[in-house]
Amino acid sequence: MMTNGVVHANLFGIKDWVTPYKIAVLVLLNEMGRTGEGAVSLVERRKLNQLLLPLLQGPDITLSKLYKLIEESCPQLANSVQIRIKLMAEGELKDMEQFFDDLSDSFSGTEPEVHKTSVVGLFLRHMILAYSKLSFSQVFKLYTALQQYFQNGEKKTVEDADMDREDGEKQMEKEELDVSVREEEVSCSGPLSQKQAEFFLSQQAALLKNDETKALTPASLQKELNNLLKFNPDFAEAHYLSYLNNLRVQDVFSSTHSLLHYFDRLILTGAEGKSNGEEGYGRSLRYAALNLAALHCRFGHYQQAELALQEAIRIAQESNDHVCLQHCLSWLYVLGQKRADSYVLLEHSVKKAVHFGLPRAFAGKTANKLMDALKDSDLLHWKHSLSELIDISIAQKTAIWRLYGRSTMALQQAQMLLSMNSLESLNAGVQQNNTESFAVALCHLAELHAEQGCFAAAGEVLKHLKDRFPPNSQHAQLWMLCDQKIQFDRAMNDGKFHLADSLVTGITALNGIEGVYRKAVVLQAQNQMTEAHKLLQKLLTYCQKLKNTEMVISVLLSVAELYWRSSSPTIAMPVLLEALALSKEYRLQYLASETVLNLAYAQALTLLHMAIEPILADGAVLDKGRAMFLVSKCQVASAASYDPVKKAEALEAAIQNLSEAKNYFAQVDCRERIRDVAYFQARLYHALGKTQERNHCAMIFRQLHQELPAHGVPLINHL
Repeated sequence: MMTNGVVHANLFGIKDWVTPYKIAVLVLLNEMGRTGEGAVSLVERRKLNQLLLPLLQGPDITLSKLYKLIEESCPQLANSVQIRIKLMAEGELKDMEQFFDDLSDSFSGTEPEVHKTSVVGLFLRHMILAYSKLSFSQVFKLYTALQQYFQNGEKKTVEDADMDREDGEKQMEKEELDVSVREEEVSCSGPLSQKQAEFFLSQQAALLKNDETKALTPASLQKELNNLLKFNPDFAEAHYLSYLNNLRVQDVFSSTHSLLHYFDRLILTGAEGKSNGEEGYGRSLRYAALNLAALHCRFGHYQQAELALQEAIRIAQESNDHVCLQHCLSWLYVLGQKRADSYVLLEHSVKKAVHFGLPRAFAGKTANKLMDALKDSDLLHWKHSLSELIDISIAQKTAIWRLYGRSTMALQQAQMLLSMNSLESLNAGVQQNNTESFAVALCHLAELHAEQGCFAAAGEVLKHLKDRFPPNSQHAQLWMLCDQKIQFDRAMNDGKFHLADSLVTGITALNGIEGVYRKAVVLQAQNQMTEAHKLLQKLLTYCQKLKNTEMVISVLLSVAELYWRSSSPTIAMPVLLEALALSKEYRLQYLASETVLNLAYAQALTLLHMAIEPILADGAVLDKGRAMFLVSKCQVASAASYDPVKKAEALEAAIQNLSEAKNYFAQVDCRERIRDVAYFQARLYHALGKTQERNHCAMIFRQLHQELPAHGVPLINHL
């Protein structure tokens, strides 16, 4: 059988077949054997040896591209190869016949040029065997294809020579364009051999997993896969790579189609059954259901995902497959975050997870106990050099430390992950730095810098994220949400509520719960208390069903602040106490400190000292400013009963704390709160009789008050 000059036999029989490109590689190997050691330097010989493996394993390329690769390693040998191929292509059919006859001499003698069991030796033997099985008509077609291959290469060489006389930059751009097009034409002209196909699939799969930007574009990769499946529709691995490729473009129909075909072909070919006996069939079924559940969950089809997951659990339980069951448990947790009624199923599975030592952060464990549990897992990961699991574990620790309110530890874990080199050697020089763990760590790093007012540094991190993960990549949504949240916080701090409101739509598209919460915050800032209260109550009920504790506490704090700003402090107290109870139960120290900070507004300095230390140690710059502002208010309130001398000292101390608060607010460009501080400072300077300082603060207040919108809210009635 021959297709476009590619001679091959039954696809399931012979693993290699002869192509014009492989004849050119055979010429290169023959010339390397004929060239003496003195003719080629040691450096050139080393470069040629490094070049051979990708030439033998990779797909067919154009002759001009092959010449260029050989010339970069050894110009002298490139000239010899070009002459040999030219003589063969412009000669007669018997020249190609004689060339294959001479190849067998490479194995003769007491010290043969090539060992039969080496990589090169196996390649030579496969080519000799494949050529010897060709009929005369197939040999003639192969020679015709070789002549066409040579003519295309010569034409390309002439074009390159003409372009050398043109502008350098234009020449480079045109060369890159022509080479890429020609390579695609050659690779799509016929089927790859089994080894070439396996190499291509493993290389592209590794790139999709670790560095998607270096992989083929979705359209180009799908075209290659379709060509591969056209000649071998039962190639299961090609269907799976097609599934991964369709996930990149969010094509739910094609990805589901490819995933089902993968497991159908896996069972059909008996690949699993041969290695695992009868168990292989059941293993394919349960992992098929598990992957289908993950696919539906990714596209938001939570009901279908739960049904597929229950099927995977049922089959795994019948087979007593604890590994599959633990994978199912992790997806149950994901579904528990997405749907309220799936959480019941998760709770029944937690007891089994405890039996196998699976920790859960939301079980209310202390940080040291949770980190000890993760440490036991890390020991196994490091022992077996499981670099991907190590990265995931460090990213989890980063998120957990942020959840507990320890920003310094979270920053340390994030930087540890970014500074690690991959322990897993990958093809094409890919480093394991474009995974989801890497994206999560960078997003945490950007948010941590933004919290400290380092917006330039946060912008650099986000720019790096955009370069690493283009908008069409599978992890791009992580940095998109992070970027939107940082822009929202900056707009709110700057009093630009209309700009913040425009960002809510983008946040909602990426994370519905976060978007609704931010919308309520904007409504509250715009003094639309009734609408904000309705939205917060609906969100609170929904998050309580989902058991999203962190968001529940945040919503309770917003509700309490709404009551404060509506001059209803007595109603706010029970809400704050509920938030404090949840924060203490789940060991969320930062949220607990923020809750105490709100409570301290009503219960003065004694309670405030409980919260201010964690805020100043690990809090965001904005919260540090709020804490110091509240300290000043409490100092002024407590000084009312002092004698004149002590009262003056207390007011001076309050002014110093206000100056520190103003510095914190200035770091995050929170002009609305700077306006409040200036107003309060002017009042205090007036009480002390310092007219010049009072006028200076009054001027700052007036400038900001003219720039910022005013909604009739008392200036010092909220934190």
